[in-house]
Amino acid sequence: MSAEINQIIDEMPELVYERLRSGVELGKWEDGTLLTAEQRESTMQLVMLYQARRLDQTDHFTINREGSVNELSKAELKKQFKGEAIAEFKEKDL
Repeated sequence: MSAEINQIIDEMPELVYERLRSGVELGKWEDGTLLTAEQRESTMQLVMLYQARRLDQTDHFTINREGSVNELSKAELKKQFKGEAIAEFKEKDL
């Protein structure tokens, strides 16, 4: 990894990271412009590098500080979401 990309990640404000992540997730920028395949790939790499270096990721399928993907077991996922309602129905919906 080049020193230049390390510096970019180290100096990247969180707001920029959030916008890049949103662009990757939605496939378009805030102004509605679609990302090209090349833009999406390079932006995804930046997002993953930022997550690995700057965030303490423990969620399923996120990048940890060692650069590996966190893969939680079924038991760990059940424990993590135990007691959380996935959806709630209103009486009129029944």
